[in-house]
Amino acid sequence: SGEDSLDRLLPPTGAPRRKSTTLHSKSEPPLLRTGTRTIYTAGRPPWYDEHGAQSKEAFVIGLCGGSASGKTTVANKIIEALDVPWVVLLSMDSFYKVLSPEEQTLAASNDYNFDHPGAFDFELLVATLRKLKQGKSVKIPVYDFTTHRRQKDWKNVYGASVIIFEGIMSFADKELLELLDMKIFVDTDSDIRLVRRLRRDITERGRDIEGVIKQYNKFVKPAFEQYIEPTMRLADIVVPRGGGNMVAIDLIVQHVHSQLEERELSVSVRALLASAQQTQPLPQTLSVLESTPQVRGLHTIIRDRETSRDEFIFYSKRLMRLLIEHALTFLPSQTWVVQTPQGEEYEGRRYRGKGITGVSVLRAGETMEPALRAVCKDVRIGKILIQTNVDSGEPELHYLRLPKDISEDHIILMDSTVSTGAAAMMAVRVLLDHEVREDQIVLVSLLMAELGVHSVAYAFPKVKIITAAVDQSLDDLLHVVPGIGDFGDRYFGTDGMDGWKEEDREPSC
Repeated sequence: SGEDSLDRLLPPTGAPRRKSTTLHSKSEPPLLRTGTRTIYTAGRPPWYDEHGAQSKEAFVIGLCGGSASGKTTVANKIIEALDVPWVVLLSMDSFYKVLSPEEQTLAASNDYNFDHPGAFDFELLVATLRKLKQGKSVKIPVYDFTTHRRQKDWKNVYGASVIIFEGIMSFADKELLELLDMKIFVDTDSDIRLVRRLRRDITERGRDIEGVIKQYNKFVKPAFEQYIEPTMRLADIVVPRGGGNMVAIDLIVQHVHSQLEERELSVSVRALLASAQQTQPLPQTLSVLESTPQVRGLHTIIRDRETSRDEFIFYSKRLMRLLIEHALTFLPSQTWVVQTPQGEEYEGRRYRGKGITGVSVLRAGETMEPALRAVCKDVRIGKILIQTNVDSGEPELHYLRLPKDISEDHIILMDSTVSTGAAAMMAVRVLLDHEVREDQIVLVSLLMAELGVHSVAYAFPKVKIITAAVDQSLDDLLHVVPGIGDFGDRYFGTDGMDGWKEEDREPSC
């Protein structure tokens, strides 16, 4: 399913770029369908500055209102009218507490109060929204309203430019309120809300009409009067009639646009990196593969513009194998004594760590996976798709699939070429946001520009940088000079551009 999802994310040749998109959720490719278009999963621009630090937080809109007041409809209308990329829609319904067996029994007979503040896991909710606002990856619980349980698999969601958070108790927690940049209350007549709730609970949640009415009179209506309606005074905007009130929605959209314009960086991260003056010596965290006659010969072949396609692939694979073997020597090891078949002791070395995970910056980084698998048995592989937006020049995070518990592993981060370092910095930032320690990341690249080396080392001084060669400059297109020639540009790409074609890839897990 991971590869299928990736194929859906890659636009066909000549396809127009979509302007408005919602962020990737692994199991749900389109997060929103509107009357005019489907808003698909797509990229995430840098949420950090040229120093690798947090640069700007997402703009969070809080939507509150009674049950079935039309909060989700208003949220969808706002997303459609915003016409800005990278929007996340987060529902409070995902954060119901896990019920005890006794509470499960009450819920089955419609005697459990799901409309009380105590029914929600505010601690998890606040922590999740805070991380999401910072641009970090989060796992969202998937709640089953039929069984009143959280499903085993949670959704993976990354940050966005705008986060819309909706729920009946959106304004009921002080910490939660502090995370909201804009607060909207959806005010809908109680009779309309009851009719909508009846239709929804019967058709979507498999409940009978008597149970729905019982629950409404016993819990929903009193909770609205006691906990929800009083929070209307906290709202910046009250929207009567819900999703049908386009005047209110237009005002909201105008305000969000103005706020986003104030938060935008005037110069892109990639441009800032390219204009930086790097006068310092190369960092100590850099290790360049020793320039032996063999390595020099391989470089000569793959850099030659007259080299054939087959020869380029063959000799670049040889160089990648040497590079990966060199990179593995930088992983921590310890003395280890074994018994030889002759009964004698041999004092050797053994890897000292939980595990090793290779992470490819797609697609170019995938070309290094076979070399890693050849020398590292049972290595786990993750993938990050980063492509440069042709309009803005910014790298964009489009897709990621990382193994579980990756934070405990040492990471071999693979990208074939690094010019400005923008894509490499984004990949490192993604790993850090997944709780990987900076000193456990080894960036491996076949070819790097000095600018890219300095950019990564300055932003992340504990990341080890391993390459087969460092070239001094970039051309006007930000390609490494002298570089690796036409085949290198075609099959490797630059800073996250398209890599090898599908027919050139070896099978991957």
